[in-house]
Amino acid sequence: MKKILIIAGEASGDLHGANLVKELLRQDPSLRIFGVGSRNMREAGVTMLADASAISVVGATEVLTHIGAIYGVYAKLKRFLRQERPDLLILIDFPDFNLLVARTARKLGIPIAYYISPQVWAWRKGRARKIAKLVRAIMVIFPFEVDIYRREGADVRFVGHPLADVVSSSLSREEARAALELHRDRKTVALLPGSRRKEISNLLPDMLAAAKLLQERFNDVQFVLPVASTLDPVFVKSYLAASGVPVTLVDGRVYDVLRAADAAIVTSGTATLETGLMAVPMVIVYRISRISYAIGRMIIDVKNIGLVNIVAGRTVVPELIQDQVTPAAIAAAIGEVLADPGRAAAVRADLERVRGQLGQGGASKRAAAIVRELLAAAG
Repeated sequence: MKKILIIAGEASGDLHGANLVKELLRQDPSLRIFGVGSRNMREAGVTMLADASAISVVGATEVLTHIGAIYGVYAKLKRFLRQERPDLLILIDFPDFNLLVARTARKLGIPIAYYISPQVWAWRKGRARKIAKLVRAIMVIFPFEVDIYRREGADVRFVGHPLADVVSSSLSREEARAALELHRDRKTVALLPGSRRKEISNLLPDMLAAAKLLQERFNDVQFVLPVASTLDPVFVKSYLAASGVPVTLVDGRVYDVLRAADAAIVTSGTATLETGLMAVPMVIVYRISRISYAIGRMIIDVKNIGLVNIVAGRTVVPELIQDQVTPAAIAAAIGEVLADPGRAAAVRADLERVRGQLGQGGASKRAAAIVRELLAAAG
């Protein structure tokens, strides 16, 4: 009976990990799969060793304040690797923590696969060489990543973007609004503040202040917020209560929320790509500590931070970064598409073209086949 350890540190990784696990167990129900993730991976059949919320932080200074919890999870995984000796370690993005675990696994002779490469094309490009030396195979989701790892001599496979399989809603806009108990005929704005507590505290207050400004401009606007599986809804509700802005809170169901939405305010990350795949006009917001941002500016080498803009190769939706993130700026960007149907239609057309660049689906199935190939090679 083969054992796998799989680690995802963020909500997006939890989703992709869950879909990979479902496909693996469909192909081989005898597999025993352990991991770090959140609700999606747990429901997919993973025996959880720790919850991703314990290690899911962003920014250099933010990591320092959570170092005890992070080390506790790392120590538990080290013990598991030494005692259980899984047949394969699968890492999903989240490089700083995952590469630490990978070094331990490599010393123990446990083979490693990386599914969804860190963004080595954007910053800390030297990680590509480190990853290539540590892992047996890298499964990448953007075509341009293949050459990066091939230059380092890695066994790299393009599997397509897993979001192309999962980002959809079976509901029409009217059905989604009814299912979410939203008013059918009101302009609808989705708030996607992120999957980490720090992102919520950094950005949700400004999103809610922008919502208040939009209420003053449009008398027929409503707001809806899907809570990520890595967050406690009570924590999010505390911000809503303080703002005084009526917001419909939804447990997950992000794609139904996006189907219902005319526009979205989105924290930079995978959610921007999800929103883009649903062809919803958006404004991307991003803010971390000043120290973390200063460090990031020295090492990040891309024009845009939003994944949807990076894939497009140009700025198709606005980005507000650090001090640019103000309620007035957010409200102005959203107000532009709510007030101008022509502008909204042009953005949606650009986003439909982005979807076409991400492959035809089947990423989880292809990744599962590679994992089973690695398991067979391990004996």
